[in-house]
This record gives sequence, C-alpha cells and structure tokens, in this order.
Amino acid sequence: PRPVMHTWNEITYYAGFDWAKDHHDIVIVNREGQLIADFPIAHSAQGWQRWREQLVALGSHVAACVETSQGVVVEKLLESGVTVYPVSPVSAKAYRLRKVPSGNKTDHGDAWSLADALRVDGHGWKALSAEDPLVAELRLLCRDEVALIEERTALINQLQSALHEYYPAAEEAFEDWTLPSA
Repeated sequence: PRPVMHTWNEITYYAGFDWAKDHHDIVIVNREGQLIADFPIAHSAQGWQRWREQLVALGSHVAACVETSQGVVVEKLLESGVTVYPVSPVSAKAYRLRKVPSGNKTDHGDAWSLADALRVDGHGWKALSAEDPLVAELRLLCRDEVALIEERTALINQLQSALHEYYPAAEEAFEDWTLPSA
C-alpha cells in the first residue's frame, strides 16, 4: 500500500531529519515555528517505532525534510505516512547558516534548520512520492552496474600504468581494454 501524500495546506508539523548511518536527530516545529519535539532515534526497528509513536502523538499531518532523496531513510519516512521533501547538501548548508550564523555544525542544529526551512520555504518544494518497486529495483541494479564499471575502469588504469612503467610495448596489445579478451 502506498502512503497518501498530503497537500501543503494539510501539513501542520514540520520535521527536520539529520540522518546518519546509525542514528537520526529529529526536530519538529509547528506552523508558528515553535519547537514541538526534539529527539534522536536509532537506525533500528525500535528507533523507527519511536518515530511512528511520535507521529501518532501529534495526531496531525507531518512533513519531513531530509538531506537526501533516496535510500532507507527516505523509504522509512514515506512508509510512515509523512510527506518527504529532500534538500541538496548545498541548500542544507545555507539553511543551517541562516539559523546558526556562527556556522557551528551540530546534528540538532542541522535538524532544526531543516525543519524550519521546510516550514518557511517548503510550499515551493517538490515532495517525493513512493517509488514503484520495479523502478526501485532497476535503480539499484543500475547503481551497481555503474559501480562495477567504475571499478573496472580503475583496474584497467592501474594495469596500463604498470605496463607503461615496466613493459611499454604491451600497451599496444589491445585496442579496447574493456573487452573480455583484453
């Protein structure tokens, strides 16, 4: 089942997610910018359960801002029924400087700046929608193929560099070093 996206006018709370590999710092503000909640969750089943419990406690429509547009965090947010708005790292840094002019980078400060940026500017942003499972699988396969191609290219470059240094004549052995025969 796909989560229902909320229109901008239905949203009453704005969550900023500063995500990391093992935990996420979350700040939630209301329409007036008042701090409603400020808590970390572990990147675990228990942590995501705590997030869902917080959503139930709010009893209203929530939007979340996160500094990525893909991955497990985005999937978990979409599954929890919130409307997800991604921001680029460059934008996130600018929003952080707007809230914390000193430039001090903290997980709490990042989450707070994302929540408030969503509250103030989010009406003009494009929300993510849940991805079709086949599209998600295709994206994963393409990402893996690109990684393998990059690895092959690096290995070919290392081999050619070694041949150039120790056996320059061998560099002429193949016209296309990406072919299996090479």
